[in-house]
Amino acid sequence: MGAGVIGGGKGTRRRRQRARNRHAAMSEINVTPFVDVMLVLLIIFMVAAPLLTVGVPVELPETAATALPSEQEEPLTVTLTAEGEIVLQNTPIAADELVGKLRAVAAERDDNKIFLRADGAISYERVVQIMGALNAAGFRDIGLVTESGGPTLDAGTDQ
Repeated sequence: MGAGVIGGGKGTRRRRQRARNRHAAMSEINVTPFVDVMLVLLIIFMVAAPLLTVGVPVELPETAATALPSEQEEPLTVTLTAEGEIVLQNTPIAADELVGKLRAVAAERDDNKIFLRADGAISYERVVQIMGALNAAGFRDIGLVTESGGPTLDAGTDQ
């Protein structure tokens, strides 16, 4: 009878362990790509956010009032520029066409809220005339847009 070595030596065990380690599933999460994507998205939103506002330059008066809560629909905005021009969203519009266009817009909207942005140089009389036109067009909820940080007119507190 011949004596032989049956494969149970140390060399075989090491080979099996190395083969198992090469094919083992990686149980660690690589967070670096996730962080990279989040930083890119953050930069994109930081650049794009200022562009989402209405782009008509107006010097708004300042007040101590707080901001209104946000709505579901895109807010409808009428702007009175320092030159007396009326702008509906981003489109300049003639004063005699304002009520007709606003009635058409009001028929398509669920909300009757509208924001009025008026330059501080515009007279109060002109602002009230536009508010009357907004009311005649069916908008009963008119919000006046101002800049925050203005005087409080309260003598008891310091700002």
